[in-house]
Amino acid sequence: MLAIFALLLGLNVSPARAKVIRLKIDKRVPFAEGHSFGQSGPYEKISGRMIVEVDPDDPANARINDLKLAPHNKRGKVECWTDFCLLKPVDPRRGNRRILYDVHNRGNKLAVWTFNEGEFSNTPSTMADAGNGFLMRQGYSVLWTGWNGDVMDEGNSQLLLGAPVARKKDGGTITGKAHVEICVDDEGIFSKPFFGTPWGTSDAYPAASLDNSTATLTMRPRRSAEAVEVPRDRWAFAKLKNGKPTPDAKNLYVKDGFRPGWLYDLVYPAKNPRVTGLGFASLRDCVSFFRHADEDDVGTPNPLAGYVERAYIFGISQSGRVTHHFVYDGFNTDEAGNIVFDGVLAHIAGSGKGMFNYRFQMTTVCGSSHKMHLSGSEFFPLAPMPQTDPLTGRQGDSLAIARVKGHTPKMMFTQTSTEYWNRAASLLHTDVEGKRDLKLPPYVRIYLMSGAQHLGGGENTPGICQQPRNTLKHRGPLLRALLVALDRWVCGEIEPPTSRYPRIDDGTLVDLKSFRKSFPKIPGVNLPNYYWRPYRLDFGPRFHTQGIADIVPPKMGPQFNTLVPAVDADGNEIAGIRLPGVAVPLGTYTGWNLRDPKHGAGEMLHWLDGMYLPFARTHEQQIERHDPRPSVLDRYPTRENYLAHMAETSLQLYKDGLLLPEDVITILQTAAQRNFWGKQ
Repeated sequence: MLAIFALLLGLNVSPARAKVIRLKIDKRVPFAEGHSFGQSGPYEKISGRMIVEVDPDDPANARINDLKLAPHNKRGKVECWTDFCLLKPVDPRRGNRRILYDVHNRGNKLAVWTFNEGEFSNTPSTMADAGNGFLMRQGYSVLWTGWNGDVMDEGNSQLLLGAPVARKKDGGTITGKAHVEICVDDEGIFSKPFFGTPWGTSDAYPAASLDNSTATLTMRPRRSAEAVEVPRDRWAFAKLKNGKPTPDAKNLYVKDGFRPGWLYDLVYPAKNPRVTGLGFASLRDCVSFFRHADEDDVGTPNPLAGYVERAYIFGISQSGRVTHHFVYDGFNTDEAGNIVFDGVLAHIAGSGKGMFNYRFQMTTVCGSSHKMHLSGSEFFPLAPMPQTDPLTGRQGDSLAIARVKGHTPKMMFTQTSTEYWNRAASLLHTDVEGKRDLKLPPYVRIYLMSGAQHLGGGENTPGICQQPRNTLKHRGPLLRALLVALDRWVCGEIEPPTSRYPRIDDGTLVDLKSFRKSFPKIPGVNLPNYYWRPYRLDFGPRFHTQGIADIVPPKMGPQFNTLVPAVDADGNEIAGIRLPGVAVPLGTYTGWNLRDPKHGAGEMLHWLDGMYLPFARTHEQQIERHDPRPSVLDRYPTRENYLAHMAETSLQLYKDGLLLPEDVITILQTAAQRNFWGKQ
């Protein structure tokens, strides 16, 4: 233990050796047609590529697995390149002297779309992309860089990272076992890339050989069922083109087609592992360059030189897990001993980190109630404070390294209901047995956005689920207020809103049996029999020290015990930030929704969707439907009564620092347009 602390303390004082050696600017153009955003004035967009050089012998980089097996340049350093994009005030003196670093999600830029609620774009350029202009009006310089070597250029302007491939010491190719899980939702699918998502296909590690004799493929309806091996003459490393399988080292072809909802596990010899952990180093060094440097090694000036006082990191879902893992692995201190980020806003990350620094692992994977149980995205320590696993005797703290270095950022974890059902969010603030609440450190806040779903408010249609999906619009209003609160907190101006999340000690965090007993018996609505409880996975003795899995797929040990939010008589969650739509409800909002049996695994939860179940309008309709929930008109006899409740709730959230005035106005304007009291 003393040796570990000595190493960590040594990292604090190591000389600055890793850095951005070149900033190559390809474009510098006006943003949003030169529109002036209040005191911040007009903005510009700067984009290009950065070259980062990392010293493999620097203790600050010791946690980057396989770094010493990467190619070295003439100076004995390891290089990688990354795309970058920067939105900044044309006159940086008019900005707020803050960088908001948006961790791209599978190459996609999300911060402006999220906070400004504009058009989604990976090339934000127009007033439509700028939306309400919130981040610009606040004066932020918004920065993106490529951190993820899995991302491929699919023609959608994704941000890329050029991570080198590790080689044996003699220069030979490194091979090793890799695991792929594939699950489809529809009939008639015969081939799939190893790692495909609705947001992009990840660049999988290729099979070392197209001969499948050294690989195995199994299938099962759910993880708890016995696996059935697929005969090797019924599958191949191939993808379907023009109705014919074409050999491909990164795609799986199944001759009989994939069964919807079934889990297909492929274990195969892979080759050419990327040095994935360089993504963290490049992220660290690029932000430090914009925050601290005057110019690069060839004299290209830093466009923000002298104008940055604070830096915050923001991530959604996978990207939120990146923010937690970045701090966990000690990258919040640069090689010169400076803090990188003063504040963290991690949205919908659950208690997970990820496969961001492991050989032959993919950064895109994460566990959920039905899929990816073997991904390893939830691993001990899970909470941002000291904890013990009584089954293994392990002790840990996800912020231990940052704490020793003295560079623990102010951290906000924001969750939706979905993260408690599908992303093990309760393990962020309870012991691993789910028996007691943990005491949060003073620099951590946790907020549940009650009743919300992972993807944000969407269409009230079923999709592949049994019930219509959740419409609750929560991201923009709450995240805007919390970013303002985070900035004031970091600057020492005012404490942020107190944490709001379900707890064991007050009965608002419960087990499944208690939840099922309290949820209203709404006709036609089936209740879940299962939610995500991560397994203690055994990848072998070298996994968490060298990033090498010796057991593929991993052995499944006992599960951590997770819990879910308790609900009131309407089925709406009791704890957390209850937006006016939840506190003054017109229906039931949930973060969970069961899959439709037509798409397979009908008893399992969809991994991202919740549901919205509106109340009956009148008492007569309620009785006719056998709905136990009171009707809208029984709750709010008049329009004035309803609007009074909405105004009271909205203003209280504003007083609590959880809504900004502009969002209070928007919420009340929207409420005023509803009409349940006139002729129907």
